[in-house]
Amino acid sequence: MRTSQPRPSVLVAHPSADLYGSDRVLLETVDGLLRHGARVLVTVPAPGPLVAGLRARGVNVVFCPTPVLRKSFLSPAGVLKLAVAAVRGGLAGVALLRGSRPDLVLANTITVPLWTVLARLLRIPVLTHVHEAESSAPRPLRAALALPLLLSTDIVTNSSFSADTLAASLPRLRGRATVVYNGVPGPDAVVPAREGLEGGLRVVYLGRLSHRKGVDVAIDAVLRLRDRGVPATLSLVGAVFPGNESYEDQLREQVARSGAADFVTFHGFQDTVWPFLAAADVAVVPSRLDEPFGNTAVEALLAARPVVASNTSGLREAAGGYSSVQFVDPGEATALADALSAVHAGWPHYRKRALADAQLARERHSPEGYGDNMARQVAAAVGVRSGKA
Repeated sequence: MRTSQPRPSVLVAHPSADLYGSDRVLLETVDGLLRHGARVLVTVPAPGPLVAGLRARGVNVVFCPTPVLRKSFLSPAGVLKLAVAAVRGGLAGVALLRGSRPDLVLANTITVPLWTVLARLLRIPVLTHVHEAESSAPRPLRAALALPLLLSTDIVTNSSFSADTLAASLPRLRGRATVVYNGVPGPDAVVPAREGLEGGLRVVYLGRLSHRKGVDVAIDAVLRLRDRGVPATLSLVGAVFPGNESYEDQLREQVARSGAADFVTFHGFQDTVWPFLAAADVAVVPSRLDEPFGNTAVEALLAARPVVASNTSGLREAAGGYSSVQFVDPGEATALADALSAVHAGWPHYRKRALADAQLARERHSPEGYGDNMARQVAAAVGVRSGKA
């Protein structure tokens, strides 16, 4: 249902065209804006699978080479590269903003701060949607990343933990953020987990292959589980960031060295995760570091699969309050193996609980409710410009 809120034109600036957590959330944001009558234009630095999803919704996509903040810029050569990219991207960004004349820029992460600066220079309001919470980074770095948010008209975060991290990084941001939990679409139909565990426990990991995500911990945990006499397999669904290929090489070496090639499978990036969850018994989210939220945990719950997740920050907000979820200390392969062993030993109970949790997850993370909420946030930010807020 549409509301009586203004129908703005929105330029969404997004850092990539992948289809991981924040990318999929962007699609739900766009759906909500379109449902409320907004005109939406999306800019990303380069082509990727996200583009097809946007265009299928009738949204124009413009490739604009603005810089995305990465750890690779944290060197003298990286700073120079960033400066060159900022000049190039600034010229292209100004041209796009002047040509499209949006009522609002939605900066969809703090990793694209140039859009915030350019929009405010042109007196266009900016709503920044924060998907990050780098609480473990040095405070000067966190403050530098948060600094452009002082220019934002409004701020939305995906969890209370993200909002608290911003406030701790830059106290002037305290109280400025509105928390909107991610909308997460579920499968078209829930495929209940199998009643028996013939052949062993099927474990799945979904997400980026990176050290901070603890993929090697998941492999280690399955190895320990098998050493205890519990048959188990592990499916890894995801790929590395470009430039981080060495981590995947390390994972493959870990698998080869331990003789695990027969029961650890690399599936690479996949457009849809539901077939892999339908084939699995339990999902793991073994992140080493704080997570701002935990879309993959919610996806597993929506698929009626028990979850074992690291007991950190945003993961507690995403997966807390469900009876089929266990939390373990980050980076602890033994604890992860213990939790998986508990699922194996108590399978009928975990299976039943996961089915009930799927309904609760649908209620908590309704894409429609999320989209409506984001549309209200956009309308409020546009109202600042027009004097209606």
